[in-house]
Amino acid sequence: QVQLVESGGGLVQAGGSLLLSCADSARTLRNYNVGWFRQPPGKDREFVAAINWNARSTFSADSVKGRFTASRDNDKNTVYLQMNNRKSEDTAIYYCAADRTGWGDRETNFGSWGQGTQVTVSS
Repeated sequence: QVQLVESGGGLVQAGGSLLLSCADSARTLRNYNVGWFRQPPGKDREFVAAINWNARSTFSADSVKGRFTASRDNDKNTVYLQMNNRKSEDTAIYYCAADRTGWGDRETNFGSWGQGTQVTVSS
């Protein structure tokens, strides 16, 4: 299993950009599929984007399509979520999740989870 840590959260102005990172303390994340999820205040956790272990396959939720992009640098064992054109509804705790074989847009597709990082969008 992997131990994941998200970083890069904070306060960003509406319309601005922010880059989130997901790192693995064991430095084996290059072998894992990764999904990004978020939980807005008072709402259930929802899917954001996912990227395959070798970046051959990526997909995003309709709510962020064209604005958010998942990428990775396997030499650094790090997965990224680039967030552009931020909107107020993007305010949430963002999580990365990983699984060696799991794949999809559900929480149950990924077995290992980070603790999350708070992202707040101001107007």
